[in-house]
Amino acid sequence: MSGNADIVSESGAYYLERATILEDSDDDFQYEEIPLDEDLESEADEDLHAAVRTIQEAQEDDEAAHLSETKSLPAVTQRPEVVDDFVRNFLVKMGMMRTLDSFQTEWYELQERGELNREDVTTVPDVYTRNQQLDSVVKTMRSDLQKFKNAANKAKDTYVKLRKERDFHRMHHKRVVQEKNKLIEDIKRLKRHYASYEPTLTQLKQKYESAMKEKMLSKLERDRAVNQVAGLQATLRNLETATMFNSQNMTREERRLMYASGEGPTQSAVKTAKEGSSRRYEVDPSNLDVTNQELPRHPKDSDFPIDTRVNPDLADVKGPSSHLTRTGGFRLTHTIQAHTLAVSSVALHPKKQILATTSDDQTWKMWSIPNGDIIMTGEGHTDWVADCDFRPDGAQLVTGSGDSTVKIWDFSKAECVHTFTDHQHAVWGCSWHTCGDFVASCSMDNTSKIWDLNSLRCRVTLRGHADSVNSIHFLPYSNTILTSSADKTVSLWDARTGLCGQTFYGHIHSVNHAAFNLKGDVVASCDSYGVVKLWDNRTCAAISSVEIGPHPTNRVAFDSSGTVLSIASNDGTVKILDLGSGQITILDGHEDSVQAVLFDKAGDFLVSGSSDNTVRIWS
Repeated sequence: MSGNADIVSESGAYYLERATILEDSDDDFQYEEIPLDEDLESEADEDLHAAVRTIQEAQEDDEAAHLSETKSLPAVTQRPEVVDDFVRNFLVKMGMMRTLDSFQTEWYELQERGELNREDVTTVPDVYTRNQQLDSVVKTMRSDLQKFKNAANKAKDTYVKLRKERDFHRMHHKRVVQEKNKLIEDIKRLKRHYASYEPTLTQLKQKYESAMKEKMLSKLERDRAVNQVAGLQATLRNLETATMFNSQNMTREERRLMYASGEGPTQSAVKTAKEGSSRRYEVDPSNLDVTNQELPRHPKDSDFPIDTRVNPDLADVKGPSSHLTRTGGFRLTHTIQAHTLAVSSVALHPKKQILATTSDDQTWKMWSIPNGDIIMTGEGHTDWVADCDFRPDGAQLVTGSGDSTVKIWDFSKAECVHTFTDHQHAVWGCSWHTCGDFVASCSMDNTSKIWDLNSLRCRVTLRGHADSVNSIHFLPYSNTILTSSADKTVSLWDARTGLCGQTFYGHIHSVNHAAFNLKGDVVASCDSYGVVKLWDNRTCAAISSVEIGPHPTNRVAFDSSGTVLSIASNDGTVKILDLGSGQITILDGHEDSVQAVLFDKAGDFLVSGSSDNTVRIWS
């Protein structure tokens, strides 16, 4: 598209200037024609006259200033020149020096001889002096006139240039307005198109949630069937052993009858029980018998425990912490200057009053609490240490670091006994299985891994998150894993198969951390905008949502009763949320963002770690 702009000069002539606009769209949008202005000539004349008036006013101002300066000067009396002085001044002015010498010689000779008359040596008439003054004024005015002409030409050129630019920008503005209107129409059309898909998306989401619920129920039924088949197989082996023992005391005729039938009475009963179990669960026992499956296994691979055990710690739960009922709640009792850089995580020993901390200073440390005496320091990582967790028997510690490694530390040897290096980017979190044979880790490479400590290899890689996996936890006495990710989701996984069983959607920002309560039926998660959500693990639905932002929330932790949730916030505070009443208590004491928070098993105290390099104990 191109447009023309006409420029009118002072004399009425037109100058044509062409402005070209590149074609930036080839669609069928109907652009309006941009006509030239009809009043272009009248506007040009008015603008030019205005410029001339401006120049005239400037000239008048200069004359007035010159006149005022002239009036302010003191009066000077001019004496009339005599003829010989006038001639001398004229010759000097004209640069006629030889003529001046001849004139003076002849003039003095005539004067000595007395040949000059009186009227010859009188003053010069006024007309000559006046003519000389007028000549000087004319020269000065001609010089001023030339200056004004130059200024007028320069102003004219500037005016013409500005007119061209104005016309070009005017045309470009109209084109931009047309493009804006076109984009508005496109956006409206896209919104209508998206609205037509909204019911379909809602329906698909409902179908997906229903399918995931059915999948979880099917897995539960499968686990029950596997357990029953394993029990039946154990019973069968015991009965067969007893039968073989009893057959030694049988008569020859009894043995003959048993071999003729092909099975004994106990085997017949077990077979009937198996068939009834198969009809009940509609599962083929031969396919569920994991001992009969031909799987590639390392000779030292550990077996995952049966996923039906009950958490024994539930028997020790007495109820909510007494600190919530007393006046003032939790109070700051101890402060430990733990590291030289920010404290990234804390972990409590499962059996003793010992605290482990990790830091951005590339070390981890163990402390005796509450007195804060240091017990051990671990050095070996080459980048910040992000997380740690004690082995359930308390003999080892696992750490994950920004150097992409997971290290196992043995307290009896006081050294690192193994390093896993399969992750491609920084490791954010790690967690120990209750059996002590497996460790889970999550990384910035969008994956989580399950490590076998007997075969010292990666058993399973959990793939499914679309962004960095920020936290990972084993459900106690279970093979279920909980992960949170920067892709705004929280997921449940089966550690044995590496499959995702359920994904919770609802966060609109990166999820920084997620945790189980002690029963394992509720999940809490927090994101980078300060939103904390509670999820029902059985119905796979959101229970509640609490906004504590806009500061990010870095970590959450349940107390042993599951009725109180502690939240580590980036505003330097620890927030205590009573899930029953919804009341929030703020613990203020850190000088920088709080990165970690943790209740002890009895609920007697709370531990927090911060970027101010300290660990604080609240009780």
